[in-house]
Amino acid sequence: MTRLRLRVILSLAVLAGATQASAALAQSTGQPATVKVQSTRDPVDKSYRKMIKGMERFARAHALAPNAPLRFHLLPRSPTVDMRGITLRIAGDSVSIPVPVAQDNSFVLPRNETALREDAAVVANRKTTSMTWRAQVITPGLPPGTRRLGDMRLECLVGVEAGLVSNSSPLFGWISKALTTPEQVCNSPNGNYLFFAERPVFSVRLRAGERMETLPFHMLYAGGEQTGADLQYCDCQVMLDRTYYAPIWDKSWPDDTLVEFEYMEDAP
Repeated sequence: MTRLRLRVILSLAVLAGATQASAALAQSTGQPATVKVQSTRDPVDKSYRKMIKGMERFARAHALAPNAPLRFHLLPRSPTVDMRGITLRIAGDSVSIPVPVAQDNSFVLPRNETALREDAAVVANRKTTSMTWRAQVITPGLPPGTRRLGDMRLECLVGVEAGLVSNSSPLFGWISKALTTPEQVCNSPNGNYLFFAERPVFSVRLRAGERMETLPFHMLYAGGEQTGADLQYCDCQVMLDRTYYAPIWDKSWPDDTLVEFEYMEDAP
């Protein structure tokens, strides 16, 4: 079943259910029937099969981050997007499985064989261009304001495998068309896999033992190459000041390398 057909069927099912309920109420009360349908036109959705493949990639490459769990994370693309009260579900031909979303808008995706067979979609109650998705791999116990490079390498592999990249313009070079596999994207300096910090960043440093290096400016703010026309197609759209590239392809930096952030609002 195509996703478009699935969306139509789901919308009709909601409408039919609401109509039947309203008709029953009208018959019992003698009042005119009123139908209220709460749905989202053109909702955000991802392929359930692809996201499961991302989870399988996480299991195969878990040595990159042996102590970290896998979650998925929803992030806003537009300043008007209300990220409160997001609901998520797995929608197939015969299944509709709610997926709990945490307060930070992260979630764990359950495995369901029926949903896999039916090529289900993971559907959120937001419009297509309103949010972006990321894999979230974070080793517990890291110092505040830091990430671990091995975690980020695994995030990239999972995110590309799961089809989470949200850019839609054929002219936007955020990930080159020539780089399509997780290995090509995540192991190449031209892969350009964007990461998002928690807050607007002033600088980003790498630290591995005695070795320390500050990322150059062109690795911050999505490279500073986005024009107004292109920015609408990038999932860095409203969080440009939180974006950065990390040298996940550079094997001279070990997996335990710490990525340290200096944020805009930090005191000098």
